Amino acid sequence: MEVLENLEPRRVFDFFEQMCAIPHGSGNTKAVSDWLKAFADVRGLEVHQDRMGNVIIIKEASPGYEQAEPIIFQGHMDMVCEKAPGCTKNMETEGLSLAVDGDTVYAEGTTLGGDDGIAVAMALAILDDPDIQHPRFEAVFTVDEEIGMLGAVAIDVSPLKGRRMMNLDSENEGVFTVSCAGGNITRCVLPLTRTPFDGSVLRLTVGGLQGGHSGVEIDKGRGNSNILMGRMLYAISKAIDMRLICVNGGLKDNAIAQETVAVIVASDADKVRMVCEQMQDALKNEYRSTDAGVFAVVEPTQADMLPMDASSTQKAVCLLTCAPDGIQAMSYEINGLVQTSLNLGILKTDEMQLSASYCVRSSVETQKQMLADRLSCLMSVLGGSVEVSGDYPGWAFQKDSALRDLMIDVYTEQYGRAPEIEAIHAGVECGMFAGKLPGLDCISFGPELTEIHTFRERMHISSVQRTWKLVVEVLKRMK
Repeated sequence: MEVLENLEPRRVFDFFEQMCAIPHGSGNTKAVSDWLKAFADVRGLEVHQDRMGNVIIIKEASPGYEQAEPIIFQGHMDMVCEKAPGCTKNMETEGLSLAVDGDTVYAEGTTLGGDDGIAVAMALAILDDPDIQHPRFEAVFTVDEEIGMLGAVAIDVSPLKGRRMMNLDSENEGVFTVSCAGGNITRCVLPLTRTPFDGSVLRLTVGGLQGGHSGVEIDKGRGNSNILMGRMLYAISKAIDMRLICVNGGLKDNAIAQETVAVIVASDADKVRMVCEQMQDALKNEYRSTDAGVFAVVEPTQADMLPMDASSTQKAVCLLTCAPDGIQAMSYEINGLVQTSLNLGILKTDEMQLSASYCVRSSVETQKQMLADRLSCLMSVLGGSVEVSGDYPGWAFQKDSALRDLMIDVYTEQYGRAPEIEAIHAGVECGMFAGKLPGLDCISFGPELTEIHTFRERMHISSVQRTWKLVVEVLKRMK
């Protein structure tokens, strides 16, 4: 007996259960991709499956909807595979063990994959039901979203005629996401020259900071230890003659650095200690509300390589002092939304070069390019270079959106209140598709899912029911 067979809407939960029987973790999606293609073939639907496993299934418009603008319905087929301690299930080869607890569906001992299996299930239910009224319905299922949106990057969108898209990849019912940031990793590389210099070898540390995610917490006013170390090095260079040996800080491009360590050779160790004390007092005052534990300390150490020469030291300090960091622009259209930012996440020094790796984000593509240009200009003057990788487009907020207006109207009628309209300073697949389909009118939404990406993940049945009702009614009104 099927575990979910008594749940409504029947088609949605039936397809969800079928999908859960097929292993479909990120990087292991061939079987579920083939299952989707077979679904379309059996029903005589137009289907496109690429070499990565992305699948597009198209169903022509219902009678009376032939002149309506097509709609794209999009979600990803891969899931995050996590297990509870002691769980022996092999998620590479075994399906999930579903269970129902009151108003929730879960998987015993593992993640459920409601993110984003519920999008796949709803799309298949629409494609399978002859009674649901809709325009030309273009269902897009991507692979490997959870490991870098790889499917969305590679997918060929030429079969798609629609320029309206419902993305069902949100776990908060009642929240419509309408914009996200695009981004890239911009790495600044400064070549170094080294030569002997006499003086005291000192280890400087700036730490005690909270850090955080550079998309979610960039607006919290928290200090970046890499940037604060730049301030201290510049203050020291104004007070005495010194040479920089190395500076290293931060662990990830997209994390605000919590601790940075520099090693210098100084002509006057006592003055360095005095500058450090003054800097610590200043930082404790500046960050008393956000980073009360900030500290700056100096201690003697040993050098493991020659110091940089005067020119390389000056250029390195200039880079850390003058390069932009943090919020660069706020949105004028969505109150409180960070529009453009960058985060100096990782500083590394070796014998030959200093590298500064930034996570750059913006929901406006031209501003993202502007930051790359600023860094390139600075590095050109300093005799360095810039490398950009992992670039993905932003999804700009559209002031006029017919799809958003329609979905707000239907939601308000059904729920008795308006939905929350949200923009996020992070990347989602909508940004990829907005870059491939100019003028795309898109909304991201979904039913309530709790503790996704953990073995405690739950999908709320009543929320699925309400979201399904919303989707069906919106499609009906697209005539």
